[in-house]
Amino acid sequence: MNRKILSIQEVYREGKERLERAGIADAGIDAWYLLEYVTGIDRASYYGNPGRELSGEEKKQYFFYIGERQKRIPLQHLTKEQAFMGLTFSVSRHVLIPRQDTELLVETALKQLKPDMRILDMCTGSGCILLSLLKLCGQEKITGIGADISCEALHTAKENASRLQVTAGFVQGDLFENIASEDMFDMIVSNPPYIPSQAIGGLQDEVRLYDPHIALDGGEDGLLFYRRIVKESIPHLKKGGRLLFEIGCEQAETVSNLMESAGFKDVGVKKDLAGLDRVVMGMYNGE
Repeated sequence: MNRKILSIQEVYREGKERLERAGIADAGIDAWYLLEYVTGIDRASYYGNPGRELSGEEKKQYFFYIGERQKRIPLQHLTKEQAFMGLTFSVSRHVLIPRQDTELLVETALKQLKPDMRILDMCTGSGCILLSLLKLCGQEKITGIGADISCEALHTAKENASRLQVTAGFVQGDLFENIASEDMFDMIVSNPPYIPSQAIGGLQDEVRLYDPHIALDGGEDGLLFYRRIVKESIPHLKKGGRLLFEIGCEQAETVSNLMESAGFKDVGVKKDLAGLDRVVMGMYNGE
């Protein structure tokens, strides 16, 4: 950039144009969030004084982050946080970035929770599902733990529990590997890896290059972890306990069949706002 930028408005416009030239979707939104992150300026302040001059350090920092975003580094990896269910979660390169699609799983679970229930969040990642349920339902009503194979992911989940002032337990292991045999739950929720291995190479660069591969790869057909969780969850579900999954939009029928074949009753599917299948759920009666 050859000319001297003086105002916050000019800085923002240049940031937006750079992202547009790099082919970044929602370039204007990302340019704004980075500006807000660097300067702490909200929209009211921006529109109230668009001619405000930024310091040299602020400009330097802003265009550094714009450059990083041009490389397809996700916005959330730059700001280190993401909003989910009205809460703010810390994120890292070791966890999937919480996505709006997953909010349907939380909303569905919330409607089925009752006082004194105990929940397990399998493949907890950042902890966004478990911690949202505990925070929004009220700690006096339910308790729960999150399990993940990644120690680094659990470190982020524990940071989020502290950040949100939520008490939760966390267990490291390969699915139910380190869940005690006598440990029983009223509800198990999970957003497991469900992308078919061969499809990962075709994902957006932001996902393919920066989301942890272990959190994406669902095996040859994307169903590896659904098969395992359906089977391994049964000894840990109380009578009438519920299992809820987030799924890929083309997996509803297969996952429903897996649950029904394993003895789950009242298996149903919930669609997201786009009309796509997003959650599969069922109840186990212990029969």
